[in-house]
Amino acid sequence: MSVYKNLFKTTLIYGIATVVPKMIGFFMAPLHIDWLPKDAYADYTLIFSWMMFFNVVLSFGMETAFFRFYNKQENKNEVINNTILFLMAVCAVFLIGVYAFKSYIDTYFGISPTVVSYLIWILVLDSLVIIPFAILRAEQRPIKYSFIKITNVLVNTTLTVLFLYIIPKSLENNASSWLQNYYQKDFQVGYLFLSNIIASLVTILLLSKYYLKLKLKFNKQLWKEMVLYSFPVMIGGLAFVVNETFDKVFLEELLPESFVDLGLASYGAIYKIGVFMVLFRMAYSLGIEPFFFSYAKNDDAPIKYATITKYFIIFGSFTMIVIVVFADLIKLFYIPKKEYWFAMEIVPYIILANLMLGIYTNLSVWYKIQDKTKIGAYISVFGAIVTVVLNYILIPKIGLIGSAITTLAAYATMMLISFVLGQKSYPIPYDKKAIALYLGTAVLFSFGYFYNFRENYFVGITYILIFVALIYYNEKVMIQRILKSVLKK
Repeated sequence: MSVYKNLFKTTLIYGIATVVPKMIGFFMAPLHIDWLPKDAYADYTLIFSWMMFFNVVLSFGMETAFFRFYNKQENKNEVINNTILFLMAVCAVFLIGVYAFKSYIDTYFGISPTVVSYLIWILVLDSLVIIPFAILRAEQRPIKYSFIKITNVLVNTTLTVLFLYIIPKSLENNASSWLQNYYQKDFQVGYLFLSNIIASLVTILLLSKYYLKLKLKFNKQLWKEMVLYSFPVMIGGLAFVVNETFDKVFLEELLPESFVDLGLASYGAIYKIGVFMVLFRMAYSLGIEPFFFSYAKNDDAPIKYATITKYFIIFGSFTMIVIVVFADLIKLFYIPKKEYWFAMEIVPYIILANLMLGIYTNLSVWYKIQDKTKIGAYISVFGAIVTVVLNYILIPKIGLIGSAITTLAAYATMMLISFVLGQKSYPIPYDKKAIALYLGTAVLFSFGYFYNFRENYFVGITYILIFVALIYYNEKVMIQRILKSVLKK
């Protein structure tokens, strides 16, 4: 029980680090939608899709490699040095390359050269803090991790409000203000990224001690081993970005030209309703990856992995039903522009897709602890192929919902392939009957409610209560043990 309690405690603290920033972002999203013109919000959505792609390239899969070798090597400082020095070199090559071709990049994306410069430096700064944050996780220092993450978001949010609301309002009331000479009225997207880059600078300052302690010692043999491990992770990460964010790129390419800005802006806005499932999945992933590697040597590791996966699916399924039932209430204050509401049809698919991705994270343990990251890359690439093919088939035929169905299909495919291959290579005794019961019931209730009883909250809340009763009936022994443990304290 202590293993689960420690994991729950760590995940809870990481959850705070994830939830607080995301909740701030959640409440900022309707303001972004309200403050940004439709075409600017569409650009903002699209730019973030490309940024995620380059984030993966610059991280080079080294975060996962760091955890693997940090737990395997006796000389942990050597792992830290190697990883940070390597990522610094990757960033240097990236900067030289992009500035050599910057004029072509500006032309290709069709956005302000200043904004492109902001994006370049955000990517570099975010890459340079990946390993310092990983060190905090490896050393089990979630409080400091949370503090720095939350500080980043508070700085970013404060500056966004300043640039997009306070200064414009001030200039409306005082047109002769000195700010008039410096503030650009049609630079909203630029100010969003300027806020981001300042927050990134604050973050790297807070983590600067890891660079001040850095030693210029490089173990070439260790580096080769880490790169062989991390390169497939990066390829898998790139494929993941295609699955996660390139739906927006495909929508821009495949939607009718007259509908692109509205369609992309609507899809991007409604997609964010899935933030609660994303929060749950991200908080869990932050706590679980270090645990996977640190516990792998124990004889009962497969049993622990099976139990953790089961309870992830229980909580995830419950979360899905709740979000779907109350999605139409969430949109009232989260999506201030009613013209975007027509994209609500994607909600159940996006929520379920994120749950499938979380399950895949659990199922991926077998190839990570066995150093078979190439398998993970193959699975992700296959998922990316599904994404590309289905988007090209479905978007022209059924529009936005075609892209949402594609996202779900890609993650479901990856999840199933990982399960089948994993059971052959590293058998884990998953409680398949219980998992099928909870997941199947959640899917039935969520889709049945949304497409047959939508906004009938009597039916929706009844479904939630039935699901809770189902959990208690089947898991009452574990629930009672947890309650007794809590009450003793």
